[in-house]
Amino acid sequence: MTSLVPSTDLWLERSRLDGMIIGAVSYGIFVILSYQAGRQVLRRPRFGAVRPQNRKRIFVYIVTTFVLATIGFAGNVKYTEMIWIDLRDTPGGPSALIINELQYWVNLMALACYYVMEWFMEALLLWRCFIVWNYSKPIIAIMTTLFLTMVAMSIWVLAQSSGVVFYNANGQLAYLVIQVGITVIYTVLVAGRIFAMRKRVATLLGWESTRLYDTLVLMIVESAALYSVVGIIFIFSFAFHSNVSNLVFLDISHVQGIAQLLIIIRVMEGRSLAEDSWDAGKRATSLHFRNTDGFDQAQTLQLPELTRTEQSGETDKLPSTSTSHIRPASEVSTGCSKVPASRLVDPHGA
Repeated sequence: MTSLVPSTDLWLERSRLDGMIIGAVSYGIFVILSYQAGRQVLRRPRFGAVRPQNRKRIFVYIVTTFVLATIGFAGNVKYTEMIWIDLRDTPGGPSALIINELQYWVNLMALACYYVMEWFMEALLLWRCFIVWNYSKPIIAIMTTLFLTMVAMSIWVLAQSSGVVFYNANGQLAYLVIQVGITVIYTVLVAGRIFAMRKRVATLLGWESTRLYDTLVLMIVESAALYSVVGIIFIFSFAFHSNVSNLVFLDISHVQGIAQLLIIIRVMEGRSLAEDSWDAGKRATSLHFRNTDGFDQAQTLQLPELTRTEQSGETDKLPSTSTSHIRPASEVSTGCSKVPASRLVDPHGA
């Protein structure tokens, strides 16, 4: 009896089709989050709330990445149709079409769209990192060098990818390593900076008042881990020419976009510090608390000023004679009501 199983690489075909399905799911999540993020950016703030700065830039970022992801996803969908419908009688069958995918312009278009999309996403990471580090020159130099290297590698890959097997594209593996490395370095730098600020706030008001900073670190680590895990899987599977890479390749950009949008949504909802809150050169003289009577009016607690001596190699200190009048962290008087320190929010009232 003749076997009905075709003499082709079925695991290759299954991984490509399954990867397309996963890519469709991740794209759907990306679309929903893009809508929610755009809605939050355009939404009018509530009474007493402060609009985050650079809303227009963030909105442009959301629209740009959405358009690029949509064009790239449409190209992948079209080529999936070509593999099993339009070109199924091609010599070698679907397996040959999957291996030689870069011979078709629709795949080169999709690849280029996702590369440019990743430029925007990595640029957003750099922008956040620069703000948190108060535009420190060494940080700018290191992160900008990595970013420009990543852009150059992606252009090089695109320039020599036409007609070659994707696994054999020179520079693709180095590009993936640099891209994931930027995310990991960003996470370490930003989390370390937030922990330093957390320690300063704890010195002033006690550890009960550091919940906001704990939330920020958790948010950044969770978002970075989402993309880093997928990126590391892709790097190893690509390096060993494993078909597992087909399960990741078509959705990795969507995953990175999802991680960025989650942060944007939380920032726009007021669950993050305002941009100028990270400026280490400004003296923190007050903290804002929400009133307990149901209104969003901010109440202010005056605090002793911090003395900045970082440039001389010392750490920030409090005046030794001006800390005795600070109330305990568990209860702070705002002039009209007593507000628990657990209600501590953005120092700028966001």
